[in-house]
Amino acid sequence: MSDGLDQPRLRLGSDPDEERREDVTELADEPEASPEPAADAEPEVEEPEAEELEEPEAESVPEPSWEPEPKKDEEAPAEEDELPRLRGPEHAAGELQIPDGYGVIEGSPSGSRRAVGIVVARFNGQLTSELLTRALDELERAGVGREAVTVIPVPGAFELPLAAMALAKTRRYSCIVALGAVVRGETPHFEYVAGEAASGLQLAGLETGVPVSFGVLTTDTEEQARERLDKGAEAVRTALEMADVFSQLRAAAGAAPA
Repeated sequence: MSDGLDQPRLRLGSDPDEERREDVTELADEPEASPEPAADAEPEVEEPEAEELEEPEAESVPEPSWEPEPKKDEEAPAEEDELPRLRGPEHAAGELQIPDGYGVIEGSPSGSRRAVGIVVARFNGQLTSELLTRALDELERAGVGREAVTVIPVPGAFELPLAAMALAKTRRYSCIVALGAVVRGETPHFEYVAGEAASGLQLAGLETGVPVSFGVLTTDTEEQARERLDKGAEAVRTALEMADVFSQLRAAAGAAPA
């Protein structure tokens, strides 16, 4: 038994694994043949590597120079505060200058030998009472006696023109002073009354030739009216001055040669 084991084994056939290993070894030892380029093939151009490509610089676009508009609640810029503002409600300073060499007929608020009629509205009585008091004080300073003054109260400013017209037509008065106070309310009533009072008083003077001064306050608030109560005295001075001008004109017309 032991003799048979010592003899080498007989190979009945080639080991397939060894054949594959030998074929691989032989292929590895042979140099690889570089494929010949085809006759019609174009020569290959070496492309630069990605890092060698330089991208063109993008043109810099200027940022817009606009600024967001300020909100309504924000304060206006400093330059806007420097813009000229509209003038407030005020009168221009200075006096009228008349060049020399011209004939001038100018009246003065003198009350000598003047009869004055006053029409005053009872509506807004606290205001019109103060207007009347200041007007009477101004007449006294101008030299107009109480016996030469006639006061006619009327319901409101709307009735002032009718009373002024009636006084002017009597031809007994040198001038008429109209006093009233119209304060703006929540309805268009203010515009109608103030407008008709102004135009009616102007018409009374134009139709009769007797000066009628406008001492009617037309304000938005009662406070504004109280700040303008001196208009009563101002209306008196205006009426007396116009009466003096008319007197001088009549005198000049009577002295002129026919």
